[in-house]
Amino acid sequence: MDPQAINLNETIQKLNKNVLDLLSERGKNIFFPKLGILSQSAQAKGKNINATIGEAIEDNGSSMHLSEFDKLIKLPLGSVYPYAPSFGKKELRDCWKEFIYHKNPSLGTAQISTPIVTCGITHGISVASYLFVDEGDTVVIPDLFWENYSLIFENAYKGKVVTFPFFKDGGFNVEGFTETLDSIKGKIVLLLNFPNNPTGYTPLISEINLIVQAIQKQADYGKNVVALIDDAYFGLVYEDNVYTESIFTQLCNLSEKVLAVKLDGSTKEDYVWGFRVGFISFGIKNGTPALYEALENKTAGAVRGNISNVSHLSQSLLYNAYFSTEYEADKKEKYATLNSRYQSIIQVLEEQKYLEYFKALPFNSGYFMCVELKDTLNAEAIRKILLDKYSTGVIVFGNLIRVAFSAVPQSKIPDLFENIYLACKDFIE
Repeated sequence: MDPQAINLNETIQKLNKNVLDLLSERGKNIFFPKLGILSQSAQAKGKNINATIGEAIEDNGSSMHLSEFDKLIKLPLGSVYPYAPSFGKKELRDCWKEFIYHKNPSLGTAQISTPIVTCGITHGISVASYLFVDEGDTVVIPDLFWENYSLIFENAYKGKVVTFPFFKDGGFNVEGFTETLDSIKGKIVLLLNFPNNPTGYTPLISEINLIVQAIQKQADYGKNVVALIDDAYFGLVYEDNVYTESIFTQLCNLSEKVLAVKLDGSTKEDYVWGFRVGFISFGIKNGTPALYEALENKTAGAVRGNISNVSHLSQSLLYNAYFSTEYEADKKEKYATLNSRYQSIIQVLEEQKYLEYFKALPFNSGYFMCVELKDTLNAEAIRKILLDKYSTGVIVFGNLIRVAFSAVPQSKIPDLFENIYLACKDFIE
C-alpha cells in the first residue's frame, strides 16, 4: 500500500475507526497523489519557465485553443481550457456547500465535508461504490429503482443488491425497510433516492422520522452504516407534509457509526443534463475537518484515477450562472411548469374509468409517476401498442408503466393517459 494511502487511513482510524471499517479495500488503498507530477507541477507554477504541465500553451502564456471557440464561449480563457482540479473548482465547491446549508436549514451548524465534483450523479454513485463496496457486500435499495444501480453496484463492483418492497398501505414501507436492515449481519451499504425514480415518491415528514429511527437502530446494534443518498431530483416536491429537505440532514449527525454520503448536482436541479456536474459530500456525527479532508483526498484520488477531472467549462458556466440576477426566478419558473403538469395528472386520474385497467402508485414529487396495470394485462405488449398505434412512448417495469411527465407538455397529459387506457382496451379485445 502506498505510504500516502497509509497516512490517510491512519488519520481516519484515529478520528473515527468506524469510517475506516466502512471503506472497501479499494477505498483503503486509494489516495490523492500529493507527491510526484502534481506536486512538482504545483511547485513550478509561476516560474519563468514551466515545462511541467501537460497542456499546450501559446507563446504569450494563454491556453492554446482553436479560434472558432472564441465565437461560442464568453468566459475568460483560464475558466475554460486548462484542466480543472480533480477535486473540482474550489470556488464552485465552496458555493455548492453553501447551497447545501441554504437548502437544508435543519443542518444548522453541523459540520460536513466540502463537496468533491463528479461527472454527474451517476459518476458520483460509482465513486461512492469504489470507496465503500467490496465484492459480496450487501447493498440495500427499494424494489422500485433506477436500473443504473444494478450496473454500478453489481456489475461493476460485484456487490449484492437486496431489495425491500417500496410501498405498503399507500406509503413508504418502513416495516419492510427495517426488517431488511435487521437481516444484514455487519456492515450495511444503503441507497436512498428521494424523490424516487421511477415512482416520483418522497416520504412524508412522519415517514422520514421512522426511516431515520430504523437506521439509528442498526447503529445501536453495533453495525456500521454508509447511507448513499441520491438527491438527483432534490427540490421538486409538489405536496404538503412531504419532507422537503434531504434526508442527509437527519443522518449526517445521527451517529458515529452512520456515514451519510450526499450525491447531488446541477443536472436536474439546474436543468443542465449535458453539463455532467455532480457533487459528493460526507457527513457524520462529530466529524472533523481533518476526517473530512482525508475522505475528500480519497474521493479526489478515485476521480483522478478514473476520469482525471470534470469539465472545466461546465463548472465555470454553472458558477457564473449562480450569481446571475435571473437565476432564482428562472428556477421558480421551471418548478412551476413541472408542478402544473403534476397537478394536471392528479386531475386527469380522477376519471374513474381508468381504474378498470390501471391505478397510480403513490407519487408527490420529481420527474416521474407510475401506473400499475391489472394482472390480466401485459405491460410490454401495451407499450408496443402505444408506440405503434398511439404514437406514445413510455417505460415499463414488470407490470408498471413509468410516465416521465417532466418531458410531456401539459396540454398532452390528458391524451397520454387516454392513450394508455385505449391501449389496455385494445390488448383485452
